[in-house]
Amino acid sequence: MAPSGTIAASGGVSAPAAARVDWVDYAKGICIVMVVMMHSVLGVEFAAGETGFMHVLVAFAKPFRMPDFFLISGLFLPLVIDRDWRTYLDRKVVHFAYFYVVWVTIQFGFKAPAFAAETSWRDAGLLYLESFIEPFGTLWFIYLLPIFFVVTKLTRRIPPPAIWLIAAALETARISTGWTAIDEFCARFVYFYSGYLFAPYVFALSDRARSHPALALVALATWGVVNAGLVAFGASEWKIVSLVLGFAGACAIITMGTLLARAQWLNVFRFCGEHSIVIYLAFFLPMAATRTLLLHTGIIPDIGTVSLIVTIVGVIGSLAIWQVALRLGGNFLFERPEAFWIAPKKAGVRLQAAE
Repeated sequence: MAPSGTIAASGGVSAPAAARVDWVDYAKGICIVMVVMMHSVLGVEFAAGETGFMHVLVAFAKPFRMPDFFLISGLFLPLVIDRDWRTYLDRKVVHFAYFYVVWVTIQFGFKAPAFAAETSWRDAGLLYLESFIEPFGTLWFIYLLPIFFVVTKLTRRIPPPAIWLIAAALETARISTGWTAIDEFCARFVYFYSGYLFAPYVFALSDRARSHPALALVALATWGVVNAGLVAFGASEWKIVSLVLGFAGACAIITMGTLLARAQWLNVFRFCGEHSIVIYLAFFLPMAATRTLLLHTGIIPDIGTVSLIVTIVGVIGSLAIWQVALRLGGNFLFERPEAFWIAPKKAGVRLQAAE
């Protein structure tokens, strides 16, 4: 498979000969930008008490933003799920746990003074400890991924159709316990498991889009109209409809990523996808700082424009923080030190699963 190719869909997913698959990076890039946009726009609108033109884009993306991210996260799991438990836990649990601990501490460090001012430093400390049970802030995605990886491996002996039906039923059931890990597991596991279970078909979809771009564009336009219409009428939140829209939107982003990769357009999304973990971990700081600055100064009156600027700065700022960290010896912020590995590193290709 060439760097710009896709994995053949006949017989399953096989290990690629190149490090990355182009359309996956484009799709991940689109997803991570949508995640930053959502947090930026909603944060600005909440602080300002009004909405802007960016609100429409956030609403449009809601049905598929996280389903697509989770589906892609499970896409390469067939390549590694047979690893021994020690290696599997190192790559799929300890890896994410390390970054969660580091970055929840950083995020909490910025917010702790405000928490302490409202209550006390003791209560702030207890809230920090609680963040290891109840995911903190924007970090719930990497809190949940290890759970998905472990559950998928533990249930391998159960017929996959049964697992998929249970997962789909959980999404449809609209579980609401108030605990993020439980509620988001029920709402999102079906997409992650589908990425794992239907990976060959996902790559086949990408192959067809690459081979038939005109037809793919027609399909994307149709999807866009239907998705927008259902969102506008409020039907996107209905049971079953939300599940269908989640998968339809995931297929649309995969198709979009494939077409962009085929044409080599908007490489900024590919770059963002290649460094999605960097953006996800660090965007909160430039996002919050820019939002506070623009709203307090009032130099830009339009809320939609403020939201757009905050989104752009959130993405670019996180990448800037990464570069500064590398130059100042802060690699540990974005690279797991060897002291925190429980299985030896193996030389070879670095796969593109959710890093």
